[in-house]
Amino acid sequence: MEECCSTKPKKEHQHHEGHDHDHSHETGDQSVFRMFLPAIISFGLLLIGIALDHFIKADWFTGWIRPVWYFIAYIPVGVPVLKEAFESIKNGDVFSEFFLMGIATVGAFAIGEYPEGVAVMLFYSVGEVFQAMAVTRAKSNIKSLLDQRPDEVTVLKDGKPQIIKSEKVNIGDVIQLKSGEKLGLDGELLSETASFNTSALTGESKPDTKTKGETVLAGMINLNTVSEIKVTAAYKDSKLSKILELVQNATAQKAPTELFIRKFAKIYTPIVVFLAIGITFLPYLFVEEYDFRAWLYRALVFLVISCPCALVISIPLGYFGGIGAGSRNGILFKGSNFLDVLANIQHVVMDKTGTLTEGVFKVQEVHFDDEFNRDEILKFVNALESKSSHPVATAIYQYAGKVDHSILLENVEEIAGHGLKAAINGKKLLVGNFKLMDKFDIKYDVQPENGVNTLIAVAYDKKFVGYLKIADSIKADAQLTINTLKSLGVKTTMLSGDKSSVVKHVADTLGIQNAYGDLLPEDKVNKVKEIKAKNQTVAFVGDGVNDAPVVALSDVGIAMGGLGSDATIETADVVIQDDMPVKIPMAINIGKQTRKIVWQNIMLAFTIKAAVLILGAGGLATMWEAVFADVGVALLAILNAVRIQRMKF
Repeated sequence: MEECCSTKPKKEHQHHEGHDHDHSHETGDQSVFRMFLPAIISFGLLLIGIALDHFIKADWFTGWIRPVWYFIAYIPVGVPVLKEAFESIKNGDVFSEFFLMGIATVGAFAIGEYPEGVAVMLFYSVGEVFQAMAVTRAKSNIKSLLDQRPDEVTVLKDGKPQIIKSEKVNIGDVIQLKSGEKLGLDGELLSETASFNTSALTGESKPDTKTKGETVLAGMINLNTVSEIKVTAAYKDSKLSKILELVQNATAQKAPTELFIRKFAKIYTPIVVFLAIGITFLPYLFVEEYDFRAWLYRALVFLVISCPCALVISIPLGYFGGIGAGSRNGILFKGSNFLDVLANIQHVVMDKTGTLTEGVFKVQEVHFDDEFNRDEILKFVNALESKSSHPVATAIYQYAGKVDHSILLENVEEIAGHGLKAAINGKKLLVGNFKLMDKFDIKYDVQPENGVNTLIAVAYDKKFVGYLKIADSIKADAQLTINTLKSLGVKTTMLSGDKSSVVKHVADTLGIQNAYGDLLPEDKVNKVKEIKAKNQTVAFVGDGVNDAPVVALSDVGIAMGGLGSDATIETADVVIQDDMPVKIPMAINIGKQTRKIVWQNIMLAFTIKAAVLILGAGGLATMWEAVFADVGVALLAILNAVRIQRMKF
């Protein structure tokens, strides 16, 4: 079923509302007055015609002048729709809304009901413009939130700075980024160090210091001295561009309700056309005084009423509004189907670090045996941890200082769920949790299961050196998150690779009933499988990269602040832009409100249309009632659908 109320778009401004037919009315290049101009012209001519018919009763407004007057009034709003009907037929879609409106209004002219014919097409066109405006507004909300890229950048050509368009920059070009400027493309830092505000990508407001050779992303803002960046990805391939494209095309993933309505409309419209033919001719067999004109008029009324515009417009628009509302609140949905799934979520499973806790670790204490040189071991640990991107590595770097690159590391290996190992001076260095110590049969005199801090164990030359005590803090809105989820009737479970005592402390603090620690990635998968086995709809919240298997297994995968990672974008179904866990229940609430509005529109359209259809078939409804049942209901549904864009969550 083609989308109702539309004409063809300019190629450079195509929408993706999640239905087959594109919209022509772009508010970006056209003023509102220009969009409404055809309808204004038709409306003026229609009013004059009605006045001449019923009030002024001019003698000259008779004969051929009257139909020509109304035909001229019909042209501005009718010709685009008739053209669309012709195009649809050429493309194999005979029973489109354009066809219904075309034969209904042409039929009205054929039996002399000129004002009704013009009025039907006029209000149809007005509804089209309102719908296009609503969709464009939702799209602009999304674009203004996400399009953080500058249009121009300064590129060094033969050592001289040149300002050029971002999309014309080539891979390998060197960008000069001044203090306070926003980076336009992804690249590699050539300067020794630079600090960036990454809030547009991660929601993290504190500066992120990068060193030479590290990756920097489009949307980051340079905070200090002039920096140089070598471009590593084209403008269209930057992380930010991918996110923008992802959300703009989100409704390509359609919700079951939307898919059902479209399938329904494909069957419904041909049936309506054949019923209209039946209303026209079948009474001849049963009615003594058969009046072809009267029954044809009833059939035309029936056709106008039956147009499923209210459904095929408002339902995609409702879902698009939900996606727009999410984007405005820093929640990116990959498709409208995930709004539906979130509305039915029964169980939210969360990772601990970075989701409910800050994920910003700090070294509190260092306990090394006196047998070892404390500073030397700390340098070794810092050098090895520099090979990891884990938050623990950052904490150690911040505590120990600059990495000593003269330390020669051999056979570096990361053991999933355990830690890191390498050889230094021919001796094995192990840094990780105490399961790593057990794995390599390292004896230790510590009880790691006690205490509420994370302990990083260190072994060197097959001997236990000691541990670093590292602490994380619970996010400010974590408690509100759990309380809100409980109020929505959603169960919560926390899974973590951290030690059980730390996990239990966080769970007890927040009031989470089910919490499990010391888990490997495969253990998390098994826990989620256990929950799903109870026929519960599960959302998993994590970083979307390390927890990719669990994200893939869950009904909805939610990534926290994962905009800097391609893997996150690919794996997660929903991305929370600003790292705030309170956005989890907000996303569920947006899903619930979207579904509520969609079903309100379905019930509104079916109820009113069914009532007026019966009246129309019985000859009790005129074209004016038909206009309300079609365009009036469509406008009401559109206004209801855009409500979600104004809601506060």
